[in-house]
Amino acid sequence: MITDFKQIADLFKEIDKVTYHKIKIYTIGGAVLLEQGLKIATKDIDVVVETKNEFIDLQHSLQKIGFNQQIPGKEYSRMNLSQIFQRGEFRIDLFEKEVCGRFSLSKGMIDRARKVISLDHIEVYLCSNEDIFLFKTMTDREGDLTDCESIVVAAVEWNIIIDELKSQINMSKQDVWITWVGERLDILEDRGMIIPIMNDLNVIRNKFFDEFEKKHSKN
Repeated sequence: MITDFKQIADLFKEIDKVTYHKIKIYTIGGAVLLEQGLKIATKDIDVVVETKNEFIDLQHSLQKIGFNQQIPGKEYSRMNLSQIFQRGEFRIDLFEKEVCGRFSLSKGMIDRARKVISLDHIEVYLCSNEDIFLFKTMTDREGDLTDCESIVVAAVEWNIIIDELKSQINMSKQDVWITWVGERLDILEDRGMIIPIMNDLNVIRNKFFDEFEKKHSKN
């Protein structure tokens, strides 16, 4: 387990030494919450890059410093994970542009991200809590709902979450994703959490189910 963000920062410095091209890395998981003190430890570092070339460069750099490729487990079934790399206590979940096959690194996410590390070749950005919350509502990984609760307690701008959700659905043209997010938010509500965007979310979800029913009733 990683218990200090400095461990992650030192890892990126190590990667930078064997990297020869510019790479912008967007961190979107527990590592961000660790940096904010919203999580005491994390076992994986979720990172997204924008381009295929950056993905390949980062993959090669990780292999140069001793990371080995792993096979994703069933908890990653929804995530369309590009690669998992492991070395000792460090596990990096690496995505190219898209997470879960539908959740893309959008302009809004890039604009909201905060740069925390600037090295010779690598720049590291931490995605916003709103985008991390959205990301964590579509996984089946143990602990992600608990992370969602921590994010909400720390305060989020719900309008950003619902706007990004709508944008992602429009971009992907695959609105089945709304059912995954809805399932997770239903659980959070059952745990007593107030979710101000539930009415808006239910409108989108009901529209999906209505259209799904119409489509299949014709067959």
